[in-house]
Amino acid sequence: MASCEGNVLEPGVGTGRILIPLLEKGLKVDGFDVSEEMLKICRNNCESRGLHPKLFEGKMDSFSLDTEYEAIIVPTGTFLLLHKREDSLSALKNFYNHLSDGGKLILDVFLQTDLTVGNAPTRTWESQNDEIITLESKVVEVDFINQYTISHNRYEKWNNGQLTQSELETFPLRWYGVEEFKMILEQVGFEDIIISADYKHGEYPTDSTQTITSEAIANK
Repeated sequence: MASCEGNVLEPGVGTGRILIPLLEKGLKVDGFDVSEEMLKICRNNCESRGLHPKLFEGKMDSFSLDTEYEAIIVPTGTFLLLHKREDSLSALKNFYNHLSDGGKLILDVFLQTDLTVGNAPTRTWESQNDEIITLESKVVEVDFINQYTISHNRYEKWNNGQLTQSELETFPLRWYGVEEFKMILEQVGFEDIIISADYKHGEYPTDSTQTITSEAIANK
């Protein structure tokens, strides 16, 4: 990425936690997200730093642009939110079509290690005004044939022991085998695929908890 001089695209840009550091390093990065609320936060985060990237609302499987990109990056497992196989294949084909000849796709996935229905781990954060935010994530469905889970994420905000706000989110997540995903990329048309674990270039995964990065070239 450091040597990339052309345009870069980040699908699923979220609040800009990857986009902003790349922009600050001088890269030319566009971004899109399915959520207009996320894009609003991302724009505000960028503008507060004097950054003004091209941001737009769109879906990975159906966005359409005239621009060809030198690189498309999908970090932190965001791609796994496309839990339907046909949507994920359409997205990969769309990425390929939006890359220039020799352009690179860099995409992170991770393995599903907890497939226990009903298990509900809880995470907690404390805000600056002494409010407590909790997140309970419960797997409610596992589809082993189509390789995805459905979880219910319950967000709660507490103030002095009183529940002040609660939201429920349905959260789908797909999984792939390491070699399976490589073969899918090859079927789409990508070549020269390099698989890395935990951002150590070319080191093949050895543990189910590692982040798995695929780098693939669109030779057209």
